[in-house]
Amino acid sequence: MPMTSAALPRHIALVMDGNGRWAKARGQARHKGHRAGYENLRQIVGHSARRGIQVLTVFAFSSENWNRPKGEVNLLLQLLTEALRREAPQLRDNNVRLRLIGERSAFPERLVRQMAEAEAITAPSTGLLLQVAANYGGRWDLLQACRALAVQVQAGELQPEQIDEACLGQQLSFADQPDPDLFIRTGGEQRMSNFLLWQSAYAELYFSPLLWPEFGPEALDQALADYAGRQRRFGKTGEQVQETDPC
Repeated sequence: MPMTSAALPRHIALVMDGNGRWAKARGQARHKGHRAGYENLRQIVGHSARRGIQVLTVFAFSSENWNRPKGEVNLLLQLLTEALRREAPQLRDNNVRLRLIGERSAFPERLVRQMAEAEAITAPSTGLLLQVAANYGGRWDLLQACRALAVQVQAGELQPEQIDEACLGQQLSFADQPDPDLFIRTGGEQRMSNFLLWQSAYAELYFSPLLWPEFGPEALDQALADYAGRQRRFGKTGEQVQETDPC
């Protein structure tokens, strides 16, 4: 039975976990797993666009990933640079807009330039918004929002009592987009790992045992079907939700 647009999440957050374990299980170096994960992301982006998802936010490089071995970090940065250069024209041709979220100052200048160029190339697109979180952390996001508000208070532009959830939310990454409806993590782990902590407060959580390179379009469809069967209450009772549901 076809899924109705009302049952689809507008925004999917995705933690792509398991590349290293996928490679190890095949007797391959970890970088082989990262490249396999990159190729799989291409499939998932295309499938998400075809399914009518509005926003897909993926965790590509966390603020904690700097603690990995230097060789692996350098490879991840190289892969990100290559992917941005290679994929930006194809994303544009498929009406996908790209946005990078996270702290860019720690990245090499070449990568920062590539980020800006890729965003500019895809800026005219009006379809799926693909947000790639790089050097991102949920706590960093909240911290930079608090600092921005503190600057406004210090300048006399804002009173402390005026700060509410909406005010703070406007200072976070992608404040112009809806919060994630569905939060997916692959690889069997069941934690959020400092990803979109504020924005995912009411997201439906879906944990897949599949390692990221194995999580293809069919697995995404299973996650969407699971989401469609849930009742989102946002603090209300099930009866209240049923009373207000137009369907």
